[in-house]
Formats: sequence, C-alpha cells, structure tokens
Amino acid sequence: MTDPEQYTSGPAYGAQVRKDGAQNEKDKWTLILVRELRHSPEKVWHALTDPVHLREWAPFVTDGNLGTIGTVKLTWVGSPTAPIETRVTRADAPRVLEYGDHRWELEPFEGGTRLTLWSHIDRRFIAWGAAGWHIAFDVLNRFLSGTPTGRIAGADAMKFAGWKRLVAEYAKQFDMEAPNWVQKAAQEP
Repeated sequence: MTDPEQYTSGPAYGAQVRKDGAQNEKDKWTLILVRELRHSPEKVWHALTDPVHLREWAPFVTDGNLGTIGTVKLTWVGSPTAPIETRVTRADAPRVLEYGDHRWELEPFEGGTRLTLWSHIDRRFIAWGAAGWHIAFDVLNRFLSGTPTGRIAGADAMKFAGWKRLVAEYAKQFDMEAPNWVQKAAQEP
C-alpha cells in the first residue's frame, strides 16, 4: 500500500519529446526521460526486468522476466483491457532493454547509473505519460534505496496533488497545451 504522506513529487525535469513523423493527433510521439540514480547498472537492471521488483514501482506487471528475449504478457495498472502480449526484442544486461514501445538504456555514471527511457506515447497523452513515468522513477529510486513507498500508478498517481502540476509543467516544457482540467487546477490557490 502507498502512503501519500511518504511521497511528494519534485518539479518536472529531464524530459524531452521527439515529434518525428507525427502526422495526425493519434500518432505517437517519443517521450525521452533521463534520471541519474545512485545505484549500479546491475541493480537497476534487476529492478527493470524482475517481475517481483516491477510490482514495487512500475506502472505495469508482467508474467515473466523482461531480461530474456521472448514474449511476456504485460498488464498496465488500472487498465480495463486484457494483458498485452509484448515481445522483448533486446536484453543486453545491464545496458539496453527493449520491449513493446519502450527502450531503456543504462550507463554507468559517477558511481551510479544514468537511466534513459524512450517511450512511444499517443501524443494527446504525452504530458500524462511524462508525469506518470516521473512518479514511477521517483518510486523506483526509493525502492532501490531501501525506502519503498509502494507502487504509485494509474488512478493512484492521479490522486496526488502534484499530479496535475507535473502534467502542466511537462505540457509547458513540450510546448503544448495542457488539458483544461490541468490548467484550471494550476490556477487554483
């Protein structure tokens, strides 16, 4: 269980969007998020691939290890849809992981890891995706540090006061309009 008192999100940072090839509003853009973690690439890799660890921080669950090339079933937290068969196409431990619409790169960095995520997201929800992954990365970092808060994803993520702020901040960074409900919430005292 997540205790909302244990988590407060910081400001939006470390994100960019690539709009290459987007022709209409349903096209996907590429969200790129970078975080520097104080944990080894091996430890981060394990958290990115092990189904038990994924349940602690990721916005999805899997029925198998993502560190092995092959097919797994992936279920997004709170999604009313059935599990999605997802193919792990690259698993070069502890450097590169690719499956579905996601690519992760892990680079040694100052005694820890620079973690980069490329995620293809429907452009209408790119700021939401950035806010969701922002929270997931914060939860991942706490999990790896031994101070877990529990997974904060789906509807649970949107309950946090910082959610609307993050969506608005990422929308501004991406030079796009935030949803009306986010704009109204950002203006409230």
